Amino acid sequence: MFTTVERGRVRDKLVAAAKADPRIAAAGFAGSSAYGEEDEWSDIDLALGLAPSVDYDDVVAAWTESLYREHGAGTHLDVRAGSTLFRVFLLQGTLQVDIAFWRAEEFGATGPRFEVLFGKANDVEKTQPPVAANLIGWAWLYALHARSSIGRGRVWQAEYMISGMRDQVFALACLRHDVPAVQGRGMDDVPPDAAAPLMAALVRSRPREW
Repeated sequence: MFTTVERGRVRDKLVAAAKADPRIAAAGFAGSSAYGEEDEWSDIDLALGLAPSVDYDDVVAAWTESLYREHGAGTHLDVRAGSTLFRVFLLQGTLQVDIAFWRAEEFGATGPRFEVLFGKANDVEKTQPPVAANLIGWAWLYALHARSSIGRGRVWQAEYMISGMRDQVFALACLRHDVPAVQGRGMDDVPPDAAAPLMAALVRSRPREW
């Protein structure tokens, strides 16, 4: 397990590298990395705004090589949102480092926690919470498939569907109580009396005949 000192050392080196790289026009921290809100479990979320004239893929490749060579990355995962690549690195000691590669005109705060380190941040569209009607639709769809999975004796599929249904209902509770409704981020902030009924949707046993 990494220490906060080790995380700080990696974070500072990444920021210094961004400032020294002429291909990077702007940079910022996102999530808990912004404004010093980390706890001992937090990862590093660094957003890079690429200069307009650079080759996007070349910058991604160079930074990826650096994460492996200088910071001991073991592997990485790519997540895309529009034209932006979020490359998630796993370092030794289980430190997660998220590097977002933004095109110059798209660099900016898409959420409430974003700290500009240098360069210009554009006024960009903010990420919207999920639509309640879509969550409701997914909830009843999971419920139907949970029923059919149980009827067919498909134990693990049934558990998967029940968990999926519960997650959609929990997200609806998050919307109602004005806390983040994606990736489980607001679940623990839902009032206990609203969260308690969802305990019944935790799969605890299986019928004896299965």
